[in-house]
Amino acid sequence: MPHQHDFDVLVIGSGAAGLSLALALGDAMRVCVIAKGDLAESNTLYAQGGVSAVMDAGDTVESHIEDTLRAGAGLCHRDVVEHMVRHGRDRIEWLMAQGVPFTMAPTASGESAVHLTQEGGHSRRRVVHADDATGQAIETTLLERARRHPGIDLREHHIAIDIITLGKLGSTPDRSVGAYVLNRHEHRVETFRAPYCVLATGGAGKVYLYTSNPDVATGDGIAMAWRAGCAIANMEFVQFHPTCLYHPKAKSFLVTEALRGEGGLLRLPNGEPFMHRFDDRLELAPRDIVARAIDFEMKRLGADCVYLDISHRPADFIRSHFPTIYQKCLEFGIDITREPIPVVPAAHYFCGGVVTDTAGRTSLPGLFAIGEVGCTGLHGANRMASNSLLECLVMGQSAADAILAQRGETLPVPEIPPWDESQVTDADEEVVVAHNWDELRRFMWDYVGIVRTTKRLERARRRVHLLRNEIGEFYANFRVTSDLIELRNLVQVAELVIRCALKRKESRGLHFTLDYPDTDDRSHRRDTILRAGDFG
Repeated sequence: MPHQHDFDVLVIGSGAAGLSLALALGDAMRVCVIAKGDLAESNTLYAQGGVSAVMDAGDTVESHIEDTLRAGAGLCHRDVVEHMVRHGRDRIEWLMAQGVPFTMAPTASGESAVHLTQEGGHSRRRVVHADDATGQAIETTLLERARRHPGIDLREHHIAIDIITLGKLGSTPDRSVGAYVLNRHEHRVETFRAPYCVLATGGAGKVYLYTSNPDVATGDGIAMAWRAGCAIANMEFVQFHPTCLYHPKAKSFLVTEALRGEGGLLRLPNGEPFMHRFDDRLELAPRDIVARAIDFEMKRLGADCVYLDISHRPADFIRSHFPTIYQKCLEFGIDITREPIPVVPAAHYFCGGVVTDTAGRTSLPGLFAIGEVGCTGLHGANRMASNSLLECLVMGQSAADAILAQRGETLPVPEIPPWDESQVTDADEEVVVAHNWDELRRFMWDYVGIVRTTKRLERARRRVHLLRNEIGEFYANFRVTSDLIELRNLVQVAELVIRCALKRKESRGLHFTLDYPDTDDRSHRRDTILRAGDFG
């Protein structure tokens, strides 16, 4: 097979954002979608909730806008929120036309319509869902559509290394012209040329020790965009889910908040309840408060986890109301009808990322970023439930429209030199990569987690600087592997999170620091933006 491939559009990532864009462009352009693992493996696949959209006659676009602005703690961009919300209904109708099996419900007239549920932050029922596996329904449907489309080339087990720019090739004006990609099947680096590159790589939950994200969420798009010279914003705002099953083999299994809604109690390792010390609403306090309370107790005690106990409810009730959780815990030897569940908070989704406009355009011509990898201004300082899939779908279409509108202006892509491995050898000690990966995730969890202090952040900055230099040296001397590529990206993302957190000297939304516990609208009601040249 050739080592160079030519397409009109290269899409890096195969979640809802990347696939919806590919399907919108496939009839008019040659599109290649690459995934570093299996095509279906993405945050989309594991999204349980739904897609927020104004579908009910009693709801209004203005209400959805106001709910989103309120959740974003003063940092949402109103024009962006309006753009996303106003396109919600047509994206749902498009998904239905693709065959997504949304849950339906009878109407008063005897017909059926999409069933709407209500989630945190929403003042109305406006969440369209497919039972409790909406992401899986969307991902599998869109992927099947893309597989059958003659204009879309799908390639799995291809991991992007870096964006290729004219500037790096010594030409001007600068623009994105492709990417170097490791073909994991052939164990070689190949060149993908394309006048348009779209980052749809998702988030970076794996930068933390505990995360709800799948293994593929290593911040690749954010790190590649930063190295290509793009601006990054609001990386300090990381959403943490309060209760993730604590077990070495459980990985990213979340324990739903509904369990606390049905009487589940949070307990310390000695069995003592503790939420009464943090909020009058006890276990039903908002997610960020519960997560901070758990984090505080774990740090105070040096404990590995706390416990969520529903065993005081009848066993039949537990099994009927929480069959998935019951069965999953049983697989790990935990009978939740008789004993508590060990839980820890887990990094969930990022609010920040690559700065883009409402069409996904970055500051580098030819490069787009859509979905969780991008920072449009929709989420502000806190994500509202089910706005995430909405953003993926709206941005997929918006970016496709922008590419179609400007493709006549695109200059030919020049010849690109092949990847040079003449000065490197095979790594002699892979244990270095494994050790650095573990160290990075642990100090990010301990020092840059749910509750922060300036002292912890400074300590993390010193550690990440040393790690980045060590990993950079390793990268320069040895052939690339998937683990090395991901580690290189994770350490870059970690540094961006730390730098943003140090710049925000207040507490707002998902960023809470003991040194500045109050919100400061006078000097900090603005995005935290990092640009190339801000630091080495």
